Amino acid sequence: KMRCQTWWLTGLPGAGKTTLATGLVAALQARGELALLLDGDALRAGLHVHLDYSPAGRRAQAVRTAHVAKAAIERGVWPVVALVSPMRDDRAAAAQILGGMIEIHVTTSAKVCAQRDAKGLWAKAAAGKLRGLTGYDGPYEAPWSPPAIQIDGGGDPERAVSALMALLLPAK
Repeated sequence: KMRCQTWWLTGLPGAGKTTLATGLVAALQARGELALLLDGDALRAGLHVHLDYSPAGRRAQAVRTAHVAKAAIERGVWPVVALVSPMRDDRAAAAQILGGMIEIHVTTSAKVCAQRDAKGLWAKAAAGKLRGLTGYDGPYEAPWSPPAIQIDGGGDPERAVSALMALLLPAK
């Protein structure tokens, strides 16, 4: 049995992080591994409901998510995190808590994210009803080159998940 690691997907809102993370969890489970999806939106709906989108709120979300992921690892569960986590220092703080992580930069363009706009965030930002949207008028710091992996979330999700699994885990 392989040692569990955290897979941390970062990218703009609407990049496809949750879709890819859900696929990764399913692929891990299909291999007989225990896996847990830690999705930023789901965490904000419960565990992180009181956190705002300020730099301090975003850092707190990344750090708290890392602690949950660490607890999962200690119990033999693969955490797959889907979190905008726009600042490099916040992701570095998470990696320090975890003793390292596999950082996956979902590189979907802002144009594609805005076209998808499943939650209406990009439209609200364009209409001036939402300020500080990551990638619109809020900052996003891409991982230092090279991150563990870069993947375009604008393509076929099944193909992307297969590519990530092939790259990250040996065949069984």
